[in-house]
Amino acid sequence: MAHYRCNLGGELFRFGSLGEVMAKATPGRSGDALAGLIAGSDVERVAAQMVLADLPLKDFLSEALIPYETDEVTRLIMDSHDTAAFAPVSHMTVGQFRDWLLSDQASAPVLKSLAPGLTPEMVAAVSKLMRNRDLIAVPRKIDVVTSFRSTLGLAGRIGSRLQPNHPADDLKGIVASTLDGLSYAVGDAVIGINPATDNIPTAMSLLSMLDELIARYEIPTQSCVLTHVTNSIEIMNRGAPLDLVFQSVAGTQAANDGFGVTLAMLKEAHEAALSLNRGTVGNNVMYFETGQGSALSAEAHHGVDQQTLEVRAYAVCRAFDPLIVNTVVGFIGPEYLYDGKEITRAGLEDHFCGKLLGLPMGCDVCYTNHAEADQNDMDVLMTLLADARAHFLIAVPGADDIMLNYQSLSFHDMAYLRNAFGLKAAPEFESWLEGMGLINDHGHLIDSTHGTQRLLEAAS
Repeated sequence: MAHYRCNLGGELFRFGSLGEVMAKATPGRSGDALAGLIAGSDVERVAAQMVLADLPLKDFLSEALIPYETDEVTRLIMDSHDTAAFAPVSHMTVGQFRDWLLSDQASAPVLKSLAPGLTPEMVAAVSKLMRNRDLIAVPRKIDVVTSFRSTLGLAGRIGSRLQPNHPADDLKGIVASTLDGLSYAVGDAVIGINPATDNIPTAMSLLSMLDELIARYEIPTQSCVLTHVTNSIEIMNRGAPLDLVFQSVAGTQAANDGFGVTLAMLKEAHEAALSLNRGTVGNNVMYFETGQGSALSAEAHHGVDQQTLEVRAYAVCRAFDPLIVNTVVGFIGPEYLYDGKEITRAGLEDHFCGKLLGLPMGCDVCYTNHAEADQNDMDVLMTLLADARAHFLIAVPGADDIMLNYQSLSFHDMAYLRNAFGLKAAPEFESWLEGMGLINDHGHLIDSTHGTQRLLEAAS
């Protein structure tokens, strides 16, 4: 017999588990349809949302969607839950929690203190009851500040990852793209390279080149080569100049097994990176990436909807005090997020949920070439995320990543967002840009067409 039921318009809807309620309450997306989890109709979705709205938040502490005994992510969530931090909202239902989050009572200091008391499942549940505008309104109030050589997340600022990927890992090509991005004031969050050939010698070569570039120009930023965590551990053991440890993570132990990663590995890498003490203004040393659909693509979703599993991945991120967390929102493909509408919704959900859990949440506003999306959709999502106070966004030359073969944002998109919203780069990076003559006192680019030339002149 169903545990949960709702009579709507004379029709009785039954849901056999909390997981089914969560899945069928989720706004429709192709991944959940592929998994057979989606609501059969809009009416059934509303019925599931009504059941979810009346559900006490504390029920998520007694009914695990994935068994505690068999999943280390569930154990992490349950064992790290802060009961005292949860107390102010412990009496609320999911619907009451939604209303409270949108009220003036949920101020920045209150939300910061609440974050350790929230589980990913609670946060995923409340997001399913929210319109897109609600997913913007709440994270606007949340302050999450992190730092390494630059300070990210401060009010009135938005960070950027400079992504100078090259299909042959050619150092000259990467340097050219990097100088181009810097001339557009991109790169204060990280200069991060996805290597075309993921091995230790290649990663060490790329890291040494970036370290020399940062030192030569005295740039207050951090570098990262997005290689596997076990490679990063070995790279540190060999004495290469590694700033940030990168790893893609997911929301189930089985999905993380597919990535070849465990919580113990992440802990080892975190401690090793901290011991290097390479930060100048802070020591947040981890960079995580996630994406809706990763668990389903690995057949490791346990019958749970992809958005809830995405938020469970944030529990893994939160355990290691990262500098940045990035949802690569449209990268996995239309099998999981079919079109621009689904990608936009997912990007807003991920950012909302990550920040509510206390994470420095950014986004790769992107899509694959076979998705029903285009750059106009990305214009909308990047603008909404800037309004929602995203920690950082990713930019690549010409919005076209020629190595990964997908579409993202361009360098000049970051300039647009900063100009349109009156936002600035990280303060240390902003001072460097001013010293290089790349921006004026208002943080606007002086003449980006000649910015690369200024950088070349400074190096000579």
